Amino acid sequence: MDKNIPNLFGEMVFNDREMEERLPRDTYEALHRTIELGRPLDLSMANVIADAMKDWAVEKGATHYTHWFHPMTGMTAEKHDSFITPQPGGKVLMEFSGKELVKGESDASSFPSGGLRATFEARGYTAWDPTSYAFIKDDTLCIPTAFCSFRGEVLDKKTPLLRSMDAVSRQAVRILRLFGKETRRVTTMVGPEQEYFLINKTDYARREDLILTGRTLFGAPAPKGQELEDHYYGSIRPRVKAFMEELDRELWRLGIYAKTEHNEVAPCQHEMAPVYTTVNIATDQNQLTMEVMKRIADRHGFVCLLHEKPFAGVNGSGKHNNWSMSTDAGENLLEPGDTPRENAQFLLFLTAVIKGVDEYSDLLRLSVASAGNDRRLGGDEAPPAVVSVYVGDELGRVIDSIIRGTLYTASAHDTMNIGVMALPRIPKDNTDRNRTSPFAFTGNKFEFRMLGSDFNIGCTNVILNTIVADELAQFAAELEAAPDFERALTELVTRELRAHQRILFNGNGYSREWQEEAERRGLPNYKTTPEALVHYTDDKNLALFARHGIYTAQEVASRREILLEEYRNIVRIEARTTVDMIRRQILPAVMSCSGDLASGVAAKKTIGIEAAVEEAQVRRLTNEAAELASAADRLEEAVRKIPADTVQGSYWCAEHVVPAMDRAREVADGLEKITDKRYWPFPTYADILFYV
Repeated sequence: MDKNIPNLFGEMVFNDREMEERLPRDTYEALHRTIELGRPLDLSMANVIADAMKDWAVEKGATHYTHWFHPMTGMTAEKHDSFITPQPGGKVLMEFSGKELVKGESDASSFPSGGLRATFEARGYTAWDPTSYAFIKDDTLCIPTAFCSFRGEVLDKKTPLLRSMDAVSRQAVRILRLFGKETRRVTTMVGPEQEYFLINKTDYARREDLILTGRTLFGAPAPKGQELEDHYYGSIRPRVKAFMEELDRELWRLGIYAKTEHNEVAPCQHEMAPVYTTVNIATDQNQLTMEVMKRIADRHGFVCLLHEKPFAGVNGSGKHNNWSMSTDAGENLLEPGDTPRENAQFLLFLTAVIKGVDEYSDLLRLSVASAGNDRRLGGDEAPPAVVSVYVGDELGRVIDSIIRGTLYTASAHDTMNIGVMALPRIPKDNTDRNRTSPFAFTGNKFEFRMLGSDFNIGCTNVILNTIVADELAQFAAELEAAPDFERALTELVTRELRAHQRILFNGNGYSREWQEEAERRGLPNYKTTPEALVHYTDDKNLALFARHGIYTAQEVASRREILLEEYRNIVRIEARTTVDMIRRQILPAVMSCSGDLASGVAAKKTIGIEAAVEEAQVRRLTNEAAELASAADRLEEAVRKIPADTVQGSYWCAEHVVPAMDRAREVADGLEKITDKRYWPFPTYADILFYV
């Protein structure tokens, strides 16, 4: 491995260093005005940038370019065009224009649109996002872009993210002016921790369920699971370490701040955590990270599984979204600070987040809704489906004092009147972490822990940005009109924390007591994806997005339709695969085993030998095989009855297909435990999770 990391880092990225070196000063400054202030870029400037970008890419071995975007599939998309331009005499030149850089055309008819577009309306456009650096992947210059239809409807996850970043910046700047700060821009920052499994490619190739669905639809627990807790932070196996080293190198070359790597809780499970950066770049880089993980795993004889719950009975994989706000001067607005005025500013932003999470917890829940995540959330490994906010003991006492109007006694026994916001410094990491909390304050940021490992983090951060922007807008309007800022600030923070204290919970989110308490508090508990997604188009949510120009009502409806249809399709595919594996693999294997046993019983009886054990085993295998066949029939019938209507079909899948699928698995896993391993048609959990 190349040890000269500073020289290696970002070598495949057309980053600020390359732009400053290769662009004329006026062009470089114009581009920065576009990036920092959102000012339009003149086409002549775009031509200069495109030419420099092409020269750099060709020097790095690139032959093609692509507008790289995030359609509503949850993955990334790209269409490659070469740099060649025909010349007289059968020759070519390598050219790339500003027009090609700024705008591209793509067939939009085959991407999900949720009814926004008819199939015959094929044209779509990609538009360059200059705030995210271009990079080279597989000899192709990848240009991060937004994606929209011919008429301008948003068809991607990048455009609303950029809009939400602008919205939260505008409102945060208004608030900071009230504190006497002339800030030009506030940026939301994210560091997405990424969990994943690595399994042998040979085992993967023998599992139809893994190939078609990304998770195991069958699998009895291995004699050993994760109960010894010996894998977490354990010594990394040489093959895995080699994978991690190559992954680090590739990510560093792409300018991704890969920082932390370790074994996770479940066997074969691992985590990679980057240093956080601006949310749009973090989103691009996380999508790229998942792609690179899969490609490098293949080179090491592995398959990288990013499903939220690939194996039953052991921990699934999540993606922790560490979110904060930072000014252009580098001030973290969620840092408590050392002075009373800094404390007051911190409390105002903290209150905005708490209020936003309470009022729009349905949006946060639906932003992490999927068929896979339904199986992970609340499973004593991931947060429950009830959204709540954890602030820790010390900050919790501060908030309680504000709500009650009482004196606050810090852990250092300092006492002061909370009414004038004279708080002591609240140290970072002053309290234990609560891993059962969906939305936890962790010193100077919030960690939203509900995302599944294969999620595009764009949707969640659109919602986080927008709800906080909305609360800040309300706060700014009230405080700007107040004759006494200090008094109005105190009254606002006290009033809103008192009104939204129901969302605050520092205890065990897994407990039955919390589920009951959350219900008493009126907090929603959407346990399945359809229950959550139908609230996308609630009036309050449509109004929220409209106020800040994030989505039109039609665009919200299209997203609801796309996600519900995706859920229904995933469940249907899993159910069909379940039936297929039962009938074509499991039942034939069990019948072969029981048939051979029956032949042995008959042979023993012909010579007068009792075979009671074998005979009992044959009966048990036969009876349970019959039950499995019936379970497959019932599952197939449930699939056949899925309604055509997207909403009704999704609810039917959650209420009928998923339980039927789980029942079939229960019977099949029972058969696995009593069937001679020589007959079992695919690798077991013991084979997959405990390879050498």
